[in-house]
Amino acid sequence: MLLVVFTLAVYNQVRRFEFINFDDPEYVTENNHVRAGLTWDGTVWAFKSLDAANWFPLTWLSHMADCQLFGLRSGWHHWTNVLLHVLATLLLFAALKRMTGALWRSAFVAFLFALHPMHVESVAWVAERKDVLSGFFWCLTLWCYARYAERPSLERYWPVVAAFCLGLMSKPMMVTLPFVLLLLDVWPLRRANRMTILWEKIPLVVLAAGESLVTFLAQEQGRAVRSLSTLPFGLRLENALVSYVVYIARMFWPVHLAVFYPYSHDLPAWGVAGAGAALAGVSILVVRRLRTDPYLAVGWFWYLGTLAPVIGLIQVGGQSSADRYTYLPMIGLTIMLAWGAAALGKWPPRTVAAAAVVACSACVVLTWQQISYWANSGTLFRHAVEVTSGNYIAHNNLADYYLIHRRNEEARVQINEALRLRPTYPEARVNLATVLSRMGKMSDAEREYRVALGFQPVNVEAHAGLGVALATQGRITEALREFQEVVRLSPGYAEGHYSLGRVLAAMGRSDEAMAEFREAARLRPDHAEAHHSLGIALAGRGRLTEAIAEFTAEARLKPDDANVHNSLGITLAGVGRYDDAIAQFAEALKIQPGFAAARKGLESALAKRRQQ
Repeated sequence: MLLVVFTLAVYNQVRRFEFINFDDPEYVTENNHVRAGLTWDGTVWAFKSLDAANWFPLTWLSHMADCQLFGLRSGWHHWTNVLLHVLATLLLFAALKRMTGALWRSAFVAFLFALHPMHVESVAWVAERKDVLSGFFWCLTLWCYARYAERPSLERYWPVVAAFCLGLMSKPMMVTLPFVLLLLDVWPLRRANRMTILWEKIPLVVLAAGESLVTFLAQEQGRAVRSLSTLPFGLRLENALVSYVVYIARMFWPVHLAVFYPYSHDLPAWGVAGAGAALAGVSILVVRRLRTDPYLAVGWFWYLGTLAPVIGLIQVGGQSSADRYTYLPMIGLTIMLAWGAAALGKWPPRTVAAAAVVACSACVVLTWQQISYWANSGTLFRHAVEVTSGNYIAHNNLADYYLIHRRNEEARVQINEALRLRPTYPEARVNLATVLSRMGKMSDAEREYRVALGFQPVNVEAHAGLGVALATQGRITEALREFQEVVRLSPGYAEGHYSLGRVLAAMGRSDEAMAEFREAARLRPDHAEAHHSLGIALAGRGRLTEAIAEFTAEARLKPDDANVHNSLGITLAGVGRYDDAIAQFAEALKIQPGFAAARKGLESALAKRRQQ
């Protein structure tokens, strides 16, 4: 009860939080498959998709379920993460208690798992649903395995395999779990039959190997893996050694945590050597104490082994480290801490208990504060800028936030800083072009879009922005080519189809324009502008019944827009549905009493109804 109450109380604030502009668009807010909710087509896509450079169908389905139930009300998406985290916490506690029989040590490990500041990133970030979902199945697998180890049988083995499979379909990091189960066989389960414990892991290892291969192919296809030419293996190894130690330091002193830590290409030799020596020293120490204190080796190699896939030897993304990577590995360190503290015979039990209470209380305070930074993209990236240096990602994403809120000058300051740190960063170039276009400097904006495309020819936003800049300057034919490239690069990008349709309509190619508007509305049923433009095009061709359907869809999406109700009223009047037209004109006037066109339409519809 304490674990549940404390976790829900501390994380309660997320119910007011927004989506953020880092990964959330790709996973939820701009993902057409996810936004559509749970559908058969979406389910098939989830199992086939390698989007986000990973294969995790259950994670996609969980996001779809949220959209089905809650739409894009962000607070509920956050709450799903919190509830999964709570369930994982309870399962971890239950599994450790079942394996060790130690109530309060198990509770201490579970409490730090639930409320350590480094785990906030996994829970408060909607896009990290894969962390909490895989964490739930990881802990469920542990519990099933504890049950199986008590009385091995095929009946008890299959739940272990099933939970492990579900975890693999949530996040690839589950591939290290067979190794952890072997560690648990040593302690606390103390299973003596070595051949049995090895043979029973073979199905799990085969499944993990298959998932590892699929993940590597997905990351290669998604161009997420950094090449050795851009990031040499020697530098990766140095960063890995330092990161192992940095994570431990953050665990004991969790301050100045950030959503993104820039990669350093100039690590001091003494720091790398010191980290390597520390890791080797601890490894030797725990192995030498394996007989007397086996929990130290189990916890230590749990930490080292589960972090290995994400420690950076195969570098994915531009971060040097990430707090979310410690979501499961830190359990090993807390096991060392809990059982090690309890084994300190010279300390009175009450002193050890008091120290544990102080540690947990400090975590509650720091976690509450860390959660608050995730309220929106502005608070998150302002904090990242404050606590890190050289963080071009944070500066640019903070600029994104300012651009959405039309704070152009503040955005430009952040963009300039991002470009000072990384002149070749295409996303910052696109944001600079956006600011310039808002200032009416279309030729300058065009130049920046072209510079961005020089660095990254497949940048969809750069092609789309360039198309708008060209169309604004009256260069319609050139704009058409850019929007055609947008649609080619990203066929599922509804805004690209909509913009292409507008250009085609301006060129008088109405049939092609209608096809693009229709595709945009199909991809994004909540794309009000696509429904409006399609309705206008249909009405212009005399297809009023179809136009009414589009304007009706737009009215559902924008019920407080007087222009929408007016357009629907005109079209309804055009097919003789005067009562419905009068209702729409009246609604437009209710919203905007001085709307002259709606007043005229209402009078005309009333007159025609009297003539019937």
